[in-house]
Amino acid sequence: MLFSRVFSAVEATAHCDLPCGVYDPAQARIEAESVKAIQEKYQGSDDEVFRMRCVLIKEQRSDLVKHHLWVLWTDYFKPPHFEKYPQLHELFNKATKQAGASGGKGSMDPAEGQKLLDHIAEIDRIFWETKAAA
Repeated sequence: MLFSRVFSAVEATAHCDLPCGVYDPAQARIEAESVKAIQEKYQGSDDEVFRMRCVLIKEQRSDLVKHHLWVLWTDYFKPPHFEKYPQLHELFNKATKQAGASGGKGSMDPAEGQKLLDHIAEIDRIFWETKAAA
């Protein structure tokens, strides 16, 4: 009984284990810009060692894009946002798939990187509308 009085649970929501409340699609965008830039550098090189490094690093960056998108999708956006923007679930689904094997992670084509950036730009637009309304 004393334990429950001393240590009560408090609900916290944030993108990390500390409830800092800092969210911004810029984190996903920066990683997606890196994905596209790496795809472009890969296309411009004949050095096989460099190209192998490009593939490895691009896949890591693509995973970071997905991570940052998932944090926004699961932690920042709430049911009222999804009601106001019914396309939001599908948009996040498309963006994370584009960052995955079907897009940026699985392709060395800069056009695929641009598609990812386009999805993130739409998420960014909606994000800032929700921040302005808050």
